[in-house]
Amino acid sequence: MKRPVITLTLVALAFTFASGQAKRGGSAEAEIVALEQRAFEAWKHKDRQFFAEHMAEDGQYIDQDGVGGKAQYVRAIIDNDCAIKAYALDKTKVTMLNSGAALLTYRYTYDIVCGGKPESGTLWSSTAYVRRGGRWLIAFHQEIPAAPAK
Repeated sequence: MKRPVITLTLVALAFTFASGQAKRGGSAEAEIVALEQRAFEAWKHKDRQFFAEHMAEDGQYIDQDGVGGKAQYVRAIIDNDCAIKAYALDKTKVTMLNSGAALLTYRYTYDIVCGGKPESGTLWSSTAYVRRGGRWLIAFHQEIPAAPAK
């Protein structure tokens, strides 16, 4: 009789601990990943308003052309002659730096047409989020090409 009681107690403790962990860290992490996925949809549909509302005014980005602020970033991803055919995010990982800052890293593949020329590839990306006014905002974004598969 003791063994089932001990087992049930351990299961209950494990469930309680796991639930607490999910509530403490999982909700912010899930919210950040979902927000990044929404950013990709905004990129695909050239939704300037999304970035106006979800990127910090002092936000920055880095790409192969250098460093830019919010206005340059929005122009680069919205005001272009590109059509996004497909994209996929995977290997997402959120690192909570503190209760108001998080780093999201991931890999993404893309299939686009820019200026009539098809482009595709794989990039590693990082986005830093800050919590301001009760909302997560994009504070920094960077991409680098992934090494070719070996």
